[in-house]
This record gives sequence, C-alpha cells and structure tokens, in this order.
Amino acid sequence: MTTIKRICVYAGANPGNDDRYRAAAQNLANILVRLGIGIVYGGGNLGLMGELADTVLAAGGEVVGIMPRQLVEKEVAHLGLTDLQVVESMHERKAVMAELSDAFVALPGGIGTLEEIIEVYTWSQLGLHRKACALLNINGYYDGLTAFLDHAVTEGFLARSHRELLVVIERPEELVESLERWDPPRLDMVLDPEST
Repeated sequence: MTTIKRICVYAGANPGNDDRYRAAAQNLANILVRLGIGIVYGGGNLGLMGELADTVLAAGGEVVGIMPRQLVEKEVAHLGLTDLQVVESMHERKAVMAELSDAFVALPGGIGTLEEIIEVYTWSQLGLHRKACALLNINGYYDGLTAFLDHAVTEGFLARSHRELLVVIERPEELVESLERWDPPRLDMVLDPEST
C-alpha cells in the first residue's frame, strides 16, 4: 500500500461544457480533504483548476500551487492558496509538482493537461519514478485516449505492462483507494522494452 499525502492534480483552465466535470472536481476536492490529502496543482484560478482549489480551500484543505512567473504576471494565479510557489519556467513547474506529489491524476482538460499527465506517465515507463498515474475519466472524457493507448499496444508500439501503468478511474470515490492500492512494477520490468 502506498501512503499518499499529496496528489498532483492536472485539470483544465476551462470549466468544460458539461456540469458533470465541475461536480467531479468538487467531489474529488471534498474526498481529498476528508482523507487529509493535500493537492498540488498548476496554481490557476480559472476553470476546473480554480474549482478544485476553491473547493479544497473552502473545506479547510491544503492547496499548493506552482506557477511560472509569466503566468502570474498575466493575473491568472490563485492568490488565496495555502502556498503559491512562483518558478521561472514550465519545465521547473512540472519538476516541482512531481517532487511534491505522491501520485498524479488528470481531471478533464485540454492539451496542457494531456501533456502533463503523459509526461509523468512516460517518466513512470522509464522508471524515473514509482508513483501512480491516473485519468479521472468523467463522462467518458478520456475514452479516445485510452482507445489510442490500447491501439498502440495492438500495433506493437506500447508494451502491455507499460499500458497498465496508467490507471483509468470513472468515479472520484474510487480514485484514492485505487492509487493507494497501486503496486508499482519492478524497475527491471518497466525498463525492459520486450516486456508485454
């Protein structure tokens, strides 16, 4: 069992067109606060990012935001966080977020959210960390991505064991338990390109 103190949550800077996305962000926030788990996120005040942060803060939880200086200067930073760390680049932002977190989760979002979860998923495949990576697949939002990954396995571009490094969960209530139960693979298995 993995002990999770903080989860890095990637999420859209837009709210999306379906109220279920907003409700899922609120639900996840309340669950994490109830379990005493803090969040690390991009530090924004907009969209699902802002919704998640506001809900955690309103419930008395911990929110650590990491944001590059140029975005702070554009006034998109959430200024009411437990801790807002201003960094110099997107690369530094992602490194600090990864360092502070025990697991990674993507709520629905756009290409920035996708890039962030895929990067830490790739790091897992390479054995650079042994932390769980998950998609919160609200309303089937990530069905296209999971279908692509399954296709990559079928076509021989992704090992089955590497595909299984990305957990897919449909309900926020199941997320933390799944992440805590997640059993990291042995590094030799992860690093073996022939493993399937």
